[in-house]
Amino acid sequence: MSRMTDAAEYIEPLHMNGMDGRMLRAPATGKLQREILLVYGHHAMLERWWGLVQNLQRYGSVTMPDLPGFGGMDSFYKIGRTLSIDAYADYLAAFVTMRYRRRRVTIMGISFGFVVVTRMLQRYSDLAKKVDLVVSLVGFVHHDDFLYSPKRRRLYSRACYVLGTKPLAFVTHHGILNETFIRGFYRSLPAGRTRLLAMDSFEFKQYMDFEVELWRANDMRTHWRTTSAFLMLDNCTVPVRLPVWHIASASDHYFDNTIVEQHMRVVFEEYNQAIMNSNTHTPSILATKKEMAVMLPSAFRKALSKK
Repeated sequence: MSRMTDAAEYIEPLHMNGMDGRMLRAPATGKLQREILLVYGHHAMLERWWGLVQNLQRYGSVTMPDLPGFGGMDSFYKIGRTLSIDAYADYLAAFVTMRYRRRRVTIMGISFGFVVVTRMLQRYSDLAKKVDLVVSLVGFVHHDDFLYSPKRRRLYSRACYVLGTKPLAFVTHHGILNETFIRGFYRSLPAGRTRLLAMDSFEFKQYMDFEVELWRANDMRTHWRTTSAFLMLDNCTVPVRLPVWHIASASDHYFDNTIVEQHMRVVFEEYNQAIMNSNTHTPSILATKKEMAVMLPSAFRKALSKK
């Protein structure tokens, strides 16, 4: 797959707090020299967001680290630390301190990645002095941002917590999560059948191959326990003394954009919004540079272009 080959040139090992993973560092391709830290979301790996990185290079150099338990990186369980959003915030704070000791940085969080960014800024207010721009790419800050009913959301959270127990996660990963199951499962879903109809056989094979890669690269306990945690999230308790830019999807199937805005205004001292013209939460996992450009609407591009 070309994205694997193209991104590989910029990927290097990452050793953090006793955990081994990877980090993508892509240089600026334009005159602007922002330092951009991109924090990916759930069910992800570095290559999944290569098209977005290519768009961001126009505005500065882009650094994107693995998160513990995602993209093939060791999980918190390896070092005996309890998984929590606070743990991710501490990890990201350590990375920012190490990487941007004497430099200012633009921090962009994608969906769950923005949850981690927000919590880090709440726990480490001194780091806000290093930040020149905070960006939410279809991010959220509170469990009520979800379109699910409270009862359904709590049920999902409890189910995910149980699935994240060590025995069940082991069985899922080694006994169920194989190519045959994943392909069959996606074909059984309405969204999967829709994608199948919209793609030719070669494109759908590429899509499924990468889905399998994503599922196999992520730690199952981490996947389920982080899902359980963010379904009960409340990041509205501590203010962040920074403005935020929020990029919302025009037809997000996870979040109520009006509620998201209300909650972000509670947390951040100033709120700016741009809408990406998309009928999904995020572009396809196979999205090219051109297709990923939708995540950077023109109003937001103007903000990025400012020094």
